Amino acid sequence: MSAAPASSPVAVIGSGSWGTALAIQFARAGHPVRLWGRDAQQQSLLRSQRCNTRYLPDAPFPPLLEVPADLHDALTGADYVVIAVPSHGFRSTLQAVAPHLGAQPRIAWATKGFEIDSGLLPHQVARAVLGTAPRIAVMSGPTFAREVGAGLPTAITVASTDPAFAAEIATDLSSPSFRAYTSDDIVGVEVGGAVKNVLAVGAGLSDGLQYGANARMAVITRGLHELVRLGVALGADQETFMGLAGLGDLVLTCTDNQSRNRRFGLLLASGHSTETAMQEIGQVVEGYQAARALRVVAQREGVDMPICDALYRILYEGGDVSEVVGGLMSRPIKAEFD
Repeated sequence: MSAAPASSPVAVIGSGSWGTALAIQFARAGHPVRLWGRDAQQQSLLRSQRCNTRYLPDAPFPPLLEVPADLHDALTGADYVVIAVPSHGFRSTLQAVAPHLGAQPRIAWATKGFEIDSGLLPHQVARAVLGTAPRIAVMSGPTFAREVGAGLPTAITVASTDPAFAAEIATDLSSPSFRAYTSDDIVGVEVGGAVKNVLAVGAGLSDGLQYGANARMAVITRGLHELVRLGVALGADQETFMGLAGLGDLVLTCTDNQSRNRRFGLLLASGHSTETAMQEIGQVVEGYQAARALRVVAQREGVDMPICDALYRILYEGGDVSEVVGGLMSRPIKAEFD
């Protein structure tokens, strides 16, 4: 169902592919929205062309989508703020937004991944920057920006410990082609979004090396087991990982070439260096940096994550793929769910 037009717009901060797609969806669902990004020249182009020709050239902006030139203008009087930037820019974006927030701010984000240096999840970064006053929520699920921009059927999860806030965002986003579910498990939804990018690199590597469909599904299935184990250790609800933000996002990212992380793995398998692979993709490859952060978190929590650790060794220590895979396959026999 579509939300009734509201007098106060949503502010979407981050005009990359996903931020643009979210802004389009809010407007398509009947909610006024302001889309802002830090690149002034890009903002000018978005305003004049009424389309993000760089990332979503086939998705013209609906009438309810505005493109302000100034961050203050984007945030003043906003109903709530949605941040859609890569994880490495999340803290600095919060710091930039903070001075413009009102007395009772409400912040949501579509950022996925642990903070690289600290190993913190996005909600922990938000609390460190903004304190405990804001009402917060996270949006995640199996979504490619191009398909959302095109209005193709999509479902996501909105998680918040404030059920009314989660329900409000879900209602504002929902339309005949877009369905949002709610959850109270912020940690689980965030862990799902953080780990799946690393595993998608592994799935791309496996397919690029012609290891076959059996190996791809082993990466996904055993990778899901690692994801669940870490999430539960961090306080998540195991059931969350059987939903859109867990299994759904993992399978999508590991199996479709719209995934930058999967394509990154494919390019590495074809002989590209990490640098040339990222240059060819031309956008942030979250899984590369996430592998480093994930290793820190797994070691800190004492959680065994052999696939993710193997990917770290390949990406950061020059590990030979054949030897690393051989090591995984020769691990001691154990019960599947130990």
